Amino acid sequence: MSDILSKEEKLKILKSIETDEEFRYSLLGALGFTEILKRLDAFEKNQEMILSEIRKLWEEVKELKESQNKLWEEVKELKESQNKLWEEVKELKESQNKLWEEVKELKESQNKLWEEVKELKESQNKLWEEVKELKESQNKLWEEVKELKATQNEILKEIAKLWQAVGDLRKDVNELKETTKNMQRTLERLTLSVEDEGREVIEYRLEKELGEKINLDRIFFDNEEIDIYGASNELFVIGEATVRLGIGLIEELERKIEKIKEKRQDLIRKKMIKLIYVDIATPDSIELAKKNGVWLLTVKGDITPRIIHEINL
Repeated sequence: MSDILSKEEKLKILKSIETDEEFRYSLLGALGFTEILKRLDAFEKNQEMILSEIRKLWEEVKELKESQNKLWEEVKELKESQNKLWEEVKELKESQNKLWEEVKELKESQNKLWEEVKELKESQNKLWEEVKELKESQNKLWEEVKELKATQNEILKEIAKLWQAVGDLRKDVNELKETTKNMQRTLERLTLSVEDEGREVIEYRLEKELGEKINLDRIFFDNEEIDIYGASNELFVIGEATVRLGIGLIEELERKIEKIKEKRQDLIRKKMIKLIYVDIATPDSIELAKKNGVWLLTVKGDITPRIIHEINL
């Protein structure tokens, strides 16, 4: 009998190699490839672990980018607020100095944040280089196994560094949010101090210049609020107080006065002074105040003339 396999036997053996894993491994073992197969199996497991870690890392990177976008929105709003604040707080007192210290701290915190973001981007670039080298190493298999293990250790080190950078960045974001809240609270306190100062200045000038001793206070009516109101037998004073005046507040004051005339006749007298106490007024608001007979004044003096309006009761 001939030792040469027939065509049918050869096809049967090739089919078994393709479909029968146990037969395939037995044949490779007989040919001396057992150790290589074991190492390849171990290598595949290591690759799956690395790919799993990389997927987790990308999820964290995605969340970090979303957090960075939110942070940029907050930083953008904060910068806009700072620009407005710079125009409004030039002549403020001791509380203004404290506010500038907080702004200085905020800028320092922003610089630190930028440094952290820069380091994070550099780490990401290094990670991409390592991943690229890893893909190239996969094509070399046996000759590159030792080098691949070294590369895996480097990747794990970079991952540890990246996690540390993420933690530091989250800490800085929380500090930035807290600083923003402090600035908002300071601005609210500043607005209240302008109202109190305005009432004192106006009371003093009315008594000194007109002989009218009128106690001024904030009043509420029909879901409306007026910062400055007071009345004597013949005269009532009505107005608002603000750090920076625009035409919108003048229009709002006129609307509130008409509403009082319509619904609160008990607050009306024969004579009226309309006023707004300000630190800074825009040119267009000054023109509109003159046109409407609104007295604009600061702690230093008048911006527009004081006019006493006659009211038909």
